[in-house]
Amino acid sequence: MLKTALIADNSMSMRNLLKNLLTDNDYQVVAEASDGISAVSLYKEKVPDIVILDLTLPIMNGLDALKNILKFDPKAKVIICSVMAQKSLIIDAIEIGAKDFIIKPYFFHELILALNKLFR
Repeated sequence: MLKTALIADNSMSMRNLLKNLLTDNDYQVVAEASDGISAVSLYKEKVPDIVILDLTLPIMNGLDALKNILKFDPKAKVIICSVMAQKSLIIDAIEIGAKDFIIKPYFFHELILALNKLFR
């Protein structure tokens, strides 16, 4: 059974890149969001196995979306994938409950490793 994923990124090209990466590695992308509010509502609707979440999202930023997803489902597996790689943001995201923080676009190879680690 394929693991399901939600991708939340304001860039369509980045969503497509992530979608291809996930699909090539046996994940099924069940939803895509271009803003934080959509990410939260799609999570509630689809309850995917994993969320790939950018921090720089319109309407509701990634950290607030992360908080809302975890409020709805404390067991949610969320990986932050962002260019915003300041140490304080990484620490905030992990303390809030993100399972990992991948700096895009340079560390995409680490994304699949991080995902696979969550499902061992």
